[in-house]
Amino acid sequence: MVVYAGQGDARRSMALLWRDGQERRETRPGPKPGLSVDVIVDAAIEVADAEGMAALSMRKVGERLGRSGMALYTYVPSKGELVDLMYDRAMAELPAEYDLSGGWRPAVAAWAEQTRAFYLRHPWILQVSQARPVLGPNEFAALETLVGILRATGLRPARVRGVVALLYDFVRGAARTVAESREAPSETGVSDEEWWRARASLLEEVAPGFAGRYPMARWVESEDDWPGGDDGDDGDDGEPFLEHRTRQAFLAGLDVVLDGIEAAARRT
Repeated sequence: MVVYAGQGDARRSMALLWRDGQERRETRPGPKPGLSVDVIVDAAIEVADAEGMAALSMRKVGERLGRSGMALYTYVPSKGELVDLMYDRAMAELPAEYDLSGGWRPAVAAWAEQTRAFYLRHPWILQVSQARPVLGPNEFAALETLVGILRATGLRPARVRGVVALLYDFVRGAARTVAESREAPSETGVSDEEWWRARASLLEEVAPGFAGRYPMARWVESEDDWPGGDDGDDGDDGEPFLEHRTRQAFLAGLDVVLDGIEAAARRT
């Protein structure tokens, strides 16, 4: 499921995003006192966190607040504007600054790990397409933070734009795999363990000599030495196997990405 930002009225949506926390409370007969844009957006985020983006509706948000869906339209014109507001409000959770005393590299690493954790707290955000940005204040603040770190590399603006895109795509992709693995059992009725056990046991039967036919696939899985990880420990802390491997791959890939940024900075 892909959701595109900016589906509501452009002027109303942008005005709500940039309202600077000024709430518009209803004074004439209508919704009960206490309802506000922020209250509605917080409730919508709770719905999306608990049930996913597909379950989000004005009616569902109203039910969480003990109101009718119609009562929300005084504050938020439609679901289109609501998604924009949810996305930007959630972005406010990201740290506004990072310690650069140790250099840009540990700061970028911290940014990547905290941003990945943020996506996993709010997996519905991964369904909001990056093709059309929300253009809200917290989205710009998040960009400001990352660019501020990367400026310390000495790279020119055009290179930094490329690195920003690379980092966001890398982190979102890593988080998406975990988010989908968490959702798969409820969506399919089959656990990851059951799914893999059924297919792994059949692979050699239906594809005799599999290892010989695909030697590179066998080679790449031949050792459990993950840079920045815990030497291939397969989730003994209770972490599901796929999540563990994905996290270790994320750390290894991040190390390579940082090496590339560092090499580009040296050339500059």
